[in-house]
Amino acid sequence: MSRLLKSISIAALFVVTCVSYASAQDQQSQTWPEVKCARYKTAWSEALARRGTKGLGQEFLDRHEAFLASGCTAQANVCPRSAEELDLANMMVVAAMNAGTASTFPPFACRK
Repeated sequence: MSRLLKSISIAALFVVTCVSYASAQDQQSQTWPEVKCARYKTAWSEALARRGTKGLGQEFLDRHEAFLASGCTAQANVCPRSAEELDLANMMVVAAMNAGTASTFPPFACRK
């Protein structure tokens, strides 16, 4: 399956998941940052379930987990280094945008 098709599949799955999640949760009781984080966490779980973790480094996974554990508020410091990490990061940016967040919401950045 091509990278573009994988990205589109993940994004479509994320939209369906978000609609299901939205109907199952009382979003009135959540702040917008909490809603965005919940949607993003769902997309991350779905992406890993579909593609696995092959090619993803432990540092990449640990830093991403720290972002999620912070309620998606930690400074962006998840640097994709391998081709697989970059592909997943790109998928997550598309998925986040489809969920109504800005493309800057995901934690991907490579700092010196």
